[in-house]
Amino acid sequence: MARYLVVAHRTAKSPELARKLAELRSRDPEARFVLLVPAAPPAGWVYEESEIQRRAKEEAEAAKAALEAQGISIEEAKPGDVSPILALEEELMAHPGEYQAIVLATLPPGLSRWLRLDVHSQAERFGLPVIHVIAH
Repeated sequence: MARYLVVAHRTAKSPELARKLAELRSRDPEARFVLLVPAAPPAGWVYEESEIQRRAKEEAEAAKAALEAQGISIEEAKPGDVSPILALEEELMAHPGEYQAIVLATLPPGLSRWLRLDVHSQAERFGLPVIHVIAH
């Protein structure tokens, strides 16, 4: 039974992510998924940290509901830091050894800020397999 850390924001409700999670569950019927939704940076330089965290929490709950409507059970949905790498690091440090892999969902090249930031390659430094899902 594997526990996956699913990291997504704008792609969290995507059918592509739901299909990948369903595929993982078909290989391991007891697989568990925790959804981590990093906060979206607002336009401009000034923002209220509590406001973006509130929005990320709302987005995480909405994404959990959307995935569950597609038949994917989500154990927990959490907001994270504006930096997806820092959000990942904080979650993995808070729960050492609890995850067997990271599922990272991004927009396609050219549209994805996370791909421009090389989040998918940087996530590999945590020593877990990284399953990259591109959602359209």
